[in-house]
Amino acid sequence: MKQVSAAFFLGVGALVLSSCSAEEALRFGWPKGITPEAEDMRHLWTWSVIAALVMGVLVWGLTFWTVTFHRKKPGGDEFPRQTAYNVPLELTYTAIPFVIIAVLFYFTIIVQNDVEGKQPNPDVVVDVTAFQWNWKFGYRTVTMADGQVYNGFEKDGSPYDAQVAEPDPTEEEEAHNAPDDQKNNVRNYLKFDKIETIGTSDEIPVLVLPTGKRIEFEIAAADVIHSFWVPEFLFKRDVLPFPKQNHTDNRFQVSSIDREGAFVGRCAEMCGTYHSMMNFEVRAVSPDQFEDYIDFREANPNATNAQALESIGQSPTAITTKPFDTKRGTQTASN
Repeated sequence: MKQVSAAFFLGVGALVLSSCSAEEALRFGWPKGITPEAEDMRHLWTWSVIAALVMGVLVWGLTFWTVTFHRKKPGGDEFPRQTAYNVPLELTYTAIPFVIIAVLFYFTIIVQNDVEGKQPNPDVVVDVTAFQWNWKFGYRTVTMADGQVYNGFEKDGSPYDAQVAEPDPTEEEEAHNAPDDQKNNVRNYLKFDKIETIGTSDEIPVLVLPTGKRIEFEIAAADVIHSFWVPEFLFKRDVLPFPKQNHTDNRFQVSSIDREGAFVGRCAEMCGTYHSMMNFEVRAVSPDQFEDYIDFREANPNATNAQALESIGQSPTAITTKPFDTKRGTQTASN
């Protein structure tokens, strides 16, 4: 027991001497969240770990106490007092785990409902399309303070069409009459918007979002399963093709982003050769800057996202990650 106590105090001392703040220590390795939902999940994680540590210390303590004080005495043949078939004791240590599980389950459901909750008429709606091995972001509906609304529209020959082509009505009719195993080739769930940012091998896509506004994301994959992950959101969402056929809810909301800055985003689902390099960046700006950004892109449809970022005084390229060479069009089965 003395060794255990010494190890405990040494650990606490090391934590204090490392200049690690209490808030950082209680995150237990999680990054600092930037949304209210992230903070809710962080609190759940923190208290779950604390509960696990308390139970661990209790079990370890009882184990060491049993080993230390109930071992066979030298030269003695007497067995320690037996507690088998002690019904009250057995009911107690059976009921306690159920109580712990029930409490954790309750708080998990509360947090899950908050994280999954959606409200009508969010301030910003972003269409997220994942494809091997990059991202496309479109502002389908943006409602600003003056009530102006930007609506999405059908594709018009943008560069993204080269990556994923939407079938024409004839193809859709043929697909409708096709055998069941061929109907999944119709990707009419993909969104094409008036204001879009498309990642390329030379440029990381930067998703510009306002702070203090409710934001909805509608996610879909153009090919295989991907995953939308911003570490500071403290959760990831699988991005599936054919959301309706897969019976998945491909929409989620964050009630607000609480601080400005640049935050790396990643694909967290193994999706092929360049999965590890399939990154993007969330650039959180003030509501006024975001409105200026949207106004610039609306007024200058041929301008690049980098030019729009420069127009509001932001770095035109990603600052949290860098592009990579996918060598698209040069890979064959032999190399």
